[in-house]
Amino acid sequence: MQLDLIQQALREEGLDAWLFFDHHLRDPLAYRVLGFTPAQSVTRRWYYLIPAHGEPRGLAHQIEPTVLAPLPGSISHYSGWKQQKECLATLLAGCSRIAMQYSPECAVPYVSTVDAGTIELVRSCGVEIATSANLVQLFEARWSDEALASHRAAQVKVDGIRRAAFQGVADALRAGHATNEFDVHEFILEQFRNAGLFTDHGPIVAVNANASNPHYEPTRERHSPIGPGDLLLIDLWAKLDRPGAVYYDITWTGFCGTTPPDLLQNVFTIVARARDAAIQRVQQAAAAAEPLAGYQVDDAARAVIREAGFEDRFFHRTGHSIGEEVHGNGANMDNYETHDARRIIPRTCFSIEPGIYLPQFGIRSEVNVYRGESSAEVTGEKQERLLALLG
Repeated sequence: MQLDLIQQALREEGLDAWLFFDHHLRDPLAYRVLGFTPAQSVTRRWYYLIPAHGEPRGLAHQIEPTVLAPLPGSISHYSGWKQQKECLATLLAGCSRIAMQYSPECAVPYVSTVDAGTIELVRSCGVEIATSANLVQLFEARWSDEALASHRAAQVKVDGIRRAAFQGVADALRAGHATNEFDVHEFILEQFRNAGLFTDHGPIVAVNANASNPHYEPTRERHSPIGPGDLLLIDLWAKLDRPGAVYYDITWTGFCGTTPPDLLQNVFTIVARARDAAIQRVQQAAAAAEPLAGYQVDDAARAVIREAGFEDRFFHRTGHSIGEEVHGNGANMDNYETHDARRIIPRTCFSIEPGIYLPQFGIRSEVNVYRGESSAEVTGEKQERLLALLG
């Protein structure tokens, strides 16, 4: 456990303490942030308080007295529910404002793991509860140098596989060979395995109206052919198949012909402008050391699409945090699905992926942005034009 860093973060947030709580391993964040494995089974409630100053202290059930044994500080014990409440009040003595894995109105569901009843119980002890969302990303979302290196290695491999997938479709079309979404899906997964990459699901390979479903994925039983004149969207994500590796996640689109129709080209241009406006917003804030929240990046992309008259056709957030899971626990670029007011902090990475989804086709352009100490960069290749696969 990084106790000094946790306490420093608490002081910077103006919080008296961070209260961790679990029952039946419901909050994996608690174990990862605290950096411990319970010394015995967790069938009873435990609490662990890290104050902004001083030694941590915990509260565990007498049936499971050693559950918090790996952690520093004194551990008290309770048995009955009345004693639990009394001991919890004692644990919280001297605190007026604390953090928990809670998010007002569930605005950040990734950290909203504490149940409403426990929130009520803690509040009954006379404390105000603040969200731990900003604290969590300090310990969950920041990348080490090794993680960044793994991302860059995955980027080279995934970008190469993406190029090969589009080229394979182009070759099949030129040769007059039948191909379909599922064939390309399976090709990408095979290339991932051969390259030593891992993905938890996907990829998305979608033509025409299927590309208007942002989470469409072809299956052996349900897929569409890919033919001349089709719009083809490929969204693929993977990481090195080793512990501690982090994901690289991109989306590109192409036209199965020589010259894309004006509507396709126009929609791609708008999406790319929205993507670049969001990238620029992040880069300017990083260079100026300006605090920037995820919702502000979403606003930058969404404004471009709104001005172009497609506001109602962009119905997901602009981007998500990226880590060891493709959807990580850092700030999301979101003022649509949620109002994500978490700050974008150094050494974190996230996608920027605006899209426009019409009844006949959908276009999305996705890049990954890494926020360094004083700058921000797109870590891989950026699609500047709609691919013309037979051009």
